[in-house]
Amino acid sequence: MASKTIVITGASDGIGEAAARRLTRDGHSLVLVGRSPEKTKRVADELGAPYYVADFTRLAEVRQLAAQLELSVPRIDVLVNNAGGIFGERNRTPDGYEKTLQVNHLAPFLLTTLLMPTLISSGASVLNTSSIAASLFGKMDIDDLNNERKFSSNKAYGDAKLANILFTKELHRRYSADGLSAVAFHPGNVKTAFASNTTSLMRFIYRTPLGLLAGLISPEQGADNTVWLAETTPGVDWVSGEYYEKRVLSTTNPQVLDEKLAAAFWERSAEMVALTV
Repeated sequence: MASKTIVITGASDGIGEAAARRLTRDGHSLVLVGRSPEKTKRVADELGAPYYVADFTRLAEVRQLAAQLELSVPRIDVLVNNAGGIFGERNRTPDGYEKTLQVNHLAPFLLTTLLMPTLISSGASVLNTSSIAASLFGKMDIDDLNNERKFSSNKAYGDAKLANILFTKELHRRYSADGLSAVAFHPGNVKTAFASNTTSLMRFIYRTPLGLLAGLISPEQGADNTVWLAETTPGVDWVSGEYYEKRVLSTTNPQVLDEKLAAAFWERSAEMVALTV
């Protein structure tokens, strides 16, 4: 297997950390991105990997991260947009957007588009960690992306995970002819700390013994899709622009089939992050 240079966000714990460990063990060169300086450094030191710290609730830090990566990582074979989470009551970021939307979608959207010259020149694959929540809770209203009208943590998270798939669809449409590949996937219902800060009922499943009854899997098991997609070949082992569960091409929220919505959502996202693309 040829060694790849893989940038992975949300790499300081959970699925991201587990995937980084496996990919390093398989001989790939990892570049880790995390929010916590202490936790990210710990994992990076153990793996002998370079690392960068960025808080995705601040788009200025995402821009700084992209600039750092552009200078220090001339080739990126795989970008894994893994960072994300479900949160509690509605909170706005310093940039003025609902936190779930920004952390799960706007920040990785900005990072990916700023890195586009490197990604295209590398013939890269962009892996967007989505969730089954996209079909369970997601209902995209492009005129109410901050969920001002009727907020719930589940709805906000479902919309954000649906956003990851729409972003994947439009990435493929815009850049596949330039050699870029993109895919979204559900890692499984993984027992991690991602729901620890929410008032959603998910917290009682992910953070209590109820998780055993719900069949939650370990971060190591949850990393399987990430590792498989990162190590295999788009167009041969998986289809660019699509959504996967358990290594299988899967259906999800029917809104992902709306090409006009995907294109309009891209344009709206670009406006929100003050980016011309």
